[in-house]
Amino acid sequence: MRRAASKTGKASAVQAAGACVCGAVALEIDVPARWAWHDHSPASRHAQGAAYATYVGSYRSRFRILKGAASISRFEDAKAGTARSFCARCGTPLFYERARSPTMVNIPRALFATRTGREPRYHMSLHEKADWTYAGEPLAPLKGYPGVMWARPRRKKPGEGL
Repeated sequence: MRRAASKTGKASAVQAAGACVCGAVALEIDVPARWAWHDHSPASRHAQGAAYATYVGSYRSRFRILKGAASISRFEDAKAGTARSFCARCGTPLFYERARSPTMVNIPRALFATRTGREPRYHMSLHEKADWTYAGEPLAPLKGYPGVMWARPRRKKPGEGL
């Protein structure tokens, strides 16, 4: 699998910069990104440690590592034909590559503090979403804990079983 590399070619007039949690690795893409999506697959959920991962896809030619290339670790899954790169210092997931899409690099949307030119409008592997994912149920403030919201237990109607 080809490794994502820094490009020094001509950039577009607008870029979106991203970085890992500790700041050791900085990257940027030209705006607008190619597309953005929410990935509900078990592999992304496990790699990101979240209910789903939101990615921004960029052409490799419009993606640059600005600093910290030596701080990037990589895990390649030959069977799946994928590679995940992350900061060796803080563990932040940095980008995801697929052998079947050699011209694309997928970056977690959360790395960018500014707009990327694409809103996530697609859901991948929605049929594999975790059963504990928030699905928009009504929330209420939790008394005594400012900023904490909770889903109240559903009240049983008379005649409902246990």
